[in-house]
Amino acid sequence: KQNFADFIIASSTTNTVCTQIAPDAATCSMCKSEIFDPLSRWYRYPFTNCTHCGPRLSIIKKLPYDRQNTTMANFHLCPECQQNYSEPLNRRFHAQPTACHVCGPKAWLERADGKPVSADMFSMLDDVDAVCTLIQRGMIVAIKGLGGFHLACDATNEEAVQKLRHRKRRPDKPLALMARDIEVISEYCHITDAEQKLLESVAAPIVLLQKTIVQQLAPSVAPGLVLLQKTIVQQLAPSVAPGQNTLGFMLPYTPLHHLVLRRLDVPIVLTSGNFSDEPQCIDNQEAREKLSEIADYFLIHNRPIFNRVDDSVVRVIKEVPQVLRRARGYAPAPINLPPGFANISPILAMGSELKNTFCLLRNGQAILSQHIGDLENNLAATAYEKTLNLFLGLLEAEPNTIVVDKHPEYLSTKLGKDLAVANDLKLIEVQHHHSHIAACMAENGLNIDCKPVLGIALDGLGYGEDGSIWGGEFLLADYRGFERLGTFKPVPMIGGEKAIYQPWRNTYAHLVSAFGLDFLKDYEDLELFNFFQTKPLATFNQMMEKGINSPLASSCGRLFDAVAAAIGICREFCSYEGQAAINLEALATEYLLNDAKEIEGYQFNMVKLDTDSKFPLTYLVPQLMWQYLLTDTKQSASPALMAAKFHQGLAIAISEMVAELHQSCEFNQVALSGGVFQNKLLFSGVSDRLIKMGLEVLTHSKVPPNDGGLSLGQVVIAAARQGFCHGCADLKKF
Repeated sequence: KQNFADFIIASSTTNTVCTQIAPDAATCSMCKSEIFDPLSRWYRYPFTNCTHCGPRLSIIKKLPYDRQNTTMANFHLCPECQQNYSEPLNRRFHAQPTACHVCGPKAWLERADGKPVSADMFSMLDDVDAVCTLIQRGMIVAIKGLGGFHLACDATNEEAVQKLRHRKRRPDKPLALMARDIEVISEYCHITDAEQKLLESVAAPIVLLQKTIVQQLAPSVAPGLVLLQKTIVQQLAPSVAPGQNTLGFMLPYTPLHHLVLRRLDVPIVLTSGNFSDEPQCIDNQEAREKLSEIADYFLIHNRPIFNRVDDSVVRVIKEVPQVLRRARGYAPAPINLPPGFANISPILAMGSELKNTFCLLRNGQAILSQHIGDLENNLAATAYEKTLNLFLGLLEAEPNTIVVDKHPEYLSTKLGKDLAVANDLKLIEVQHHHSHIAACMAENGLNIDCKPVLGIALDGLGYGEDGSIWGGEFLLADYRGFERLGTFKPVPMIGGEKAIYQPWRNTYAHLVSAFGLDFLKDYEDLELFNFFQTKPLATFNQMMEKGINSPLASSCGRLFDAVAAAIGICREFCSYEGQAAINLEALATEYLLNDAKEIEGYQFNMVKLDTDSKFPLTYLVPQLMWQYLLTDTKQSASPALMAAKFHQGLAIAISEMVAELHQSCEFNQVALSGGVFQNKLLFSGVSDRLIKMGLEVLTHSKVPPNDGGLSLGQVVIAAARQGFCHGCADLKKF
């Protein structure tokens, strides 16, 4: 349990100034040329940088951003570097991390077992070059990068990748890849112009790319999934991304990476240096103690990392980048807020429990932290506290309002409440899905007094206004409040959180909800029936009937899990959050890429409830969908076809729900948010249909649609409510 008794927002000791922290930047073309130029004094120097590139957030201790306030303080400039640093026309003028072989940090190779490295083992230029040889020999190397350690191995060597997975305790989750250049990546993936631009950008994120296949998709079948035929010379190891038809690639973004990849014609795995679910190691000794169980060798350097910064992850949908994890290269660059937010006093939003970021509103800008991670892990919670303290100190921020999620058990909520009490600050609690929609509104430039939009927030779960679990919400919302117009029919989560990692529990609950306890009699010839017979169904039936550890949830994410398990995907267990849904999308995409026939999606029902609200609540009910799916199962339809029909049917059902709501409510804009909308098929299917209906679709590009963008929504809701207490009273029925 975390103890936040000593966590205090201290008053500034200097005059408050408008300060900004720059994100870390990928190596520029000029520095890259120098490290491969034998005549340059930066030849093969792994820490070459200039004012255009290099470490920023990862090395800063305090502002202003001067060398003495960074982890470069102990590296004193040699006369030549000092001259470059002092010349206004030099591109290294006031480049705080600038250095060279003479005066800067050094990198060296270590064995994980502590034995000395024998130079006779390698034919190499230096220790960095030796890493290339080690990777080619099937070794795992822990490499200290810009914002933390990574674990590297040959991505075409199945034995090496399996060894890495086993040691890291990461059985299934896709592994990130790095390749020397675009040409190498293009051997394995189709790259659009928008994706190439992202890969080569100063942020240099991991970009999710479609694997190259042998058939081109008809654009009308699944927009945005157009591929080219390609012959792959050397296949990647199958265990790099099992069950996926996408790969997460990035290009080298430090001189050290460029030097390591120089002689490699194949991609490498470059995954975070940690055990699964723990924060990335940033300290040399910490890495030696923890990663020696995973790595065979270490490539270490003596430039300290002060701030942990993970790699950012981006996906392009319909030629628009969608940030899935906002970290290196993006954070903490401020997001300019729309009109109306400029004169709001500073506000601190604490974010969510999973994929946490926090956000500070100041001077009409939202400053989001880098991705912190899941606060359910104690080490991540400690990192959250440290990063929060650092940001408040760096930015000399003295917020007068703290914003938290309404979930009483979130660690971020508890910390926010402690902060508010300790510092006598105003506390505002906001609903999870309203925050999703508000974040989407803010990054699309809607002003503080905008008309209500229809927000569709689809995710795994969030704490509802009524204390139940929400996750499939249709909200008429502005910044100050919302009205719940529609939702997915609530279904029990048998065993509570166990249902997140055991998808079959959701399948059983959904089928009981749709057909009653006797549904098994009608489907006893199905393999699924035999599977259920191995489970304690009588106990589960009692749990659902009496509401024992089986909270009702209107979760779209759990519906995806239920469908996946029904057709045999990750039925028994998921090793990471969202695995079943991600694999279901991959299977549906595979079908659509290989069969250009139009398909008819599974149907859903809509049921309007009588409520005391001025807007009656409408349920989206999957009973018909289950009936069609089980019929297809009886007829031995392929799982890929059933996955495609589910995606198609759900996109149609969501669009029909919007059309139904549009008849009684006036809105012209629809905001799509929540982690489920990271699903490329569903997002494209819904957005295309809404646009055809004449509606403007608002989507995410600056912050993630998942909980990583939640803190932005929290902060703008609180800002809009400054001086207002009437919430949904501002919403009108048209």
